[in-house]
Amino acid sequence: MSMFLDQVTISVKAGAGGNGMVAFRREKYVPDGGPAGGDGGNGGNIIFVVDEGLRTLMDFRFTRRFKAEDGEKGMSKGMHGRGAGDTYIKVPQGTTVKDMDSGLVLGDLVLDGQELVVAKGGRGGRGNIRFASARNPAPEIAENGEPGQERHIELELKVLADVGLVGFPSVGKSTILSIVSKARPKIGAYHFTTLVPNLGMVQAEDGRSFVMADLPGLIEGASQGIGLGTQFLRHIERTRVILHVIDMSGSEGRDPYEDYVAINKELETYNLRLMERPQLIVANKMDMPESEENLKKFKEQLKALKKDEFEDDIPVFPISAISHKGTNNLLSATADVLEVTPEFPLYELVDEDETVMYKHTPEEKGYEISRDSDAAWVLSGEKLEKLFKMTNFETDESVMRFARQLRAMGIDEEMREMGAKDGDLVRIMKYEFEFVE
Repeated sequence: MSMFLDQVTISVKAGAGGNGMVAFRREKYVPDGGPAGGDGGNGGNIIFVVDEGLRTLMDFRFTRRFKAEDGEKGMSKGMHGRGAGDTYIKVPQGTTVKDMDSGLVLGDLVLDGQELVVAKGGRGGRGNIRFASARNPAPEIAENGEPGQERHIELELKVLADVGLVGFPSVGKSTILSIVSKARPKIGAYHFTTLVPNLGMVQAEDGRSFVMADLPGLIEGASQGIGLGTQFLRHIERTRVILHVIDMSGSEGRDPYEDYVAINKELETYNLRLMERPQLIVANKMDMPESEENLKKFKEQLKALKKDEFEDDIPVFPISAISHKGTNNLLSATADVLEVTPEFPLYELVDEDETVMYKHTPEEKGYEISRDSDAAWVLSGEKLEKLFKMTNFETDESVMRFARQLRAMGIDEEMREMGAKDGDLVRIMKYEFEFVE
């Protein structure tokens, strides 16, 4: 059973803010003490942090829900509640974070120690000390804490490697990685021996080093999900250089040139930008019979792909992974190409602070009015529900304040226009009350 997990969906919920408090000073010999209810503390954020010691998303296999702590409630004597600490969740390098509901990419985490706030904690509710004014010096109003942000998150791991080995099954990718690095991938005389990406640190003769990934074998139709399909094609996206390994002996009964064309077609179909990456052809198994003859024919077929006579030839490196012949030249050439090849960003993350566009946009109402089958009026909407959750219905002043907020939003007037009458049932979330003219 494979212990590698590279895609998972989880739910995160930040902590809610603590409720504000209604309290008054009651010291002896202090007349008209006034309000003394403190604010609630802020809820904790949920933060992803990169841990270079992790290699897969296996930690999320059985734990799919994460919740941060809520802030403490406000206290008497003007004392504020304590804010909750943030909840940190470790993820491996190369993790892409996407919001499932909006489809927005929240971040691409590639640096050790890099952090990303994925759910923000709610603000603490204000105590009645905050609502004191000349007109109302002793308010009995306090807010409940703001709800924490909730999100459904998709985590996708794309391994961090400078060089990726691609090709059909059994062309020798795992063998190549095992002889040029200290990695020990599983090697067998059957297809799909490699079921997970394997990473190895490779060092050329001149001391230059880079990370190489042996990726599971591809077959025709992989970009549509055939075989291992897109399950591991995603890992090629982070590589800067592709080593296209081909069995030049044709020992599997396939034609080397047809293999080359087929794999490139799958890469292009999966993601057109993969074809922008430099590609070196590795002609493996050159110690086998008929390999030399097949290589000559292969190079002639490659020339037919050139657009004109001035275009550079596609580099081909004959090697024998078993006897180690030609591997030093391959590693040196790969290091040369890496030095002049920039990274290919997977996503364009827009910083909202960098660009400001000024234009007129009509203000959203923040609420919706509908009717249930039992004729009850249903009020919904993110802004309205947030106000409702932050209202403390234990005091009359807070209830009246919420009613004034509804009128200010235009809900009362719109409901009358839609036919609402005195005594009609009104429902907000799970709570019900009567409409009053």
